[in-house]
Amino acid sequence: MNIDDFKKAKIVAMKERNKNAVLALEAVISKLMLITIEKRAKGEKVTEGETLAILQKVEKELLEERESCVKAGREEPIAKLDEQLKTIRKYLPKMLDENEIRAIILQLDDRSIPAVMKHFKQNYQGKCDMRKVNEILKSL
Repeated sequence: MNIDDFKKAKIVAMKERNKNAVLALEAVISKLMLITIEKRAKGEKVTEGETLAILQKVEKELLEERESCVKAGREEPIAKLDEQLKTIRKYLPKMLDENEIRAIILQLDDRSIPAVMKHFKQNYQGKCDMRKVNEILKSL
């Protein structure tokens, strides 16, 4: 996905009068614009992994905001945040679970921590939690 895809999705959400989807997509678009400007200055393009990282960052920010609303007992914003999270999660890939990560690690010839982490970063960026990979690797 690139920034134009998110802009088109935002237009669709605006036509549907879905304010929460528009807010979520605006957050993604603004972060993508910032990284696009930085990359363009260097003569590079935004990669799919960087786009996924931005989506995950927005999801994390929304989850933290939702958590603080739950602690404060504010019910109205929680429903809005859930809608925004639902919108963001449509664009996120399915995350690898522990069994899938373990199976991938066991298939590797070199199971040293640097080699495994490099393999996951290159091949599964945005599709797994690197902390979880590290924990599973240490438990083997």
